[in-house]
Amino acid sequence: MVFDTRLARELANDLLRIKAIKLQPNEAFIWTSGMKSPIYCDNRKTLSYPEIRNKISEGLIDLIRNFLPETEAIAGVATAGIPQAGIVADRLNLPLGYVRSKPKDHGLKNLIEGDLRPGSKVTVIEDLISTGKSSLAAVDALQEEGYEVIGLLSNFSYGIPVAENTIKSYGVKYYTLSDYMTLIEVAIEKKMVNKTEIESLRAWRTRPNAWPG
Repeated sequence: MVFDTRLARELANDLLRIKAIKLQPNEAFIWTSGMKSPIYCDNRKTLSYPEIRNKISEGLIDLIRNFLPETEAIAGVATAGIPQAGIVADRLNLPLGYVRSKPKDHGLKNLIEGDLRPGSKVTVIEDLISTGKSSLAAVDALQEEGYEVIGLLSNFSYGIPVAENTIKSYGVKYYTLSDYMTLIEVAIEKKMVNKTEIESLRAWRTRPNAWPG
């Protein structure tokens, strides 16, 4: 859920301005899963803009201080979640680790990197929540190693109902700085989409597997 609508709108505008998000309601992007999507989000671009990068880190820090003050360690989700996780952990003076998408194929073959205290209360930081699979895989990995995952934070979420319901079923507090519907509202105000495109964009969020159609 979005906790600060003003910040959500500012970030949505920033993401559109620097073209970290692209909308193509008439020419779908194809995800690795094969799902068709009218949106592409690359939060890595925000790292090259100090003002936006700091806005995101401060937003994540505010979330932790307000809703997850018991956090004892930060874990980033590889790869795009790691930079912001690093910034947040540094500013809060907390231990940092990260979770790989799959175990390293050499050496110790670690899935989780870092040296977090066993049983630590961990907040996971992700750059983007789409289907939620990679984020929840990271949560699973941490829990299997005995860490207590208390929160999942993201820069941006597509807000797909199935994904959000799955996250809720984990019993982990979840917050995002900005989301898809806020972005669409900003895009409409900036006249970046027409009426037909607006209807298509809204339809995708509720029924992504049946879109377009």
